[in-house]
Amino acid sequence: MSEPESAPSDEQSESERLDIAVDQAIATCGGDMRSTIRSLILVTEYLEYELQTKVSQGYTRGVHHGRWNTYSG
Repeated sequence: MSEPESAPSDEQSESERLDIAVDQAIATCGGDMRSTIRSLILVTEYLEYELQTKVSQGYTRGVHHGRWNTYSG
């Protein structure tokens, strides 16, 4: 019976996955680091906009509607 994989190998594979994604993003922008960063900022801003406009205001404020009163801190 083999031993289960340890966390460092999981972290390493996650690190490798991120490195590959970074390389792909840079390649997509023709190797231009400034364009790559600019594109990532634009994507982040777009996702934030989508979150603000698509999710209900009550949810984003943390207001819970309904029958149960929950502790909100």
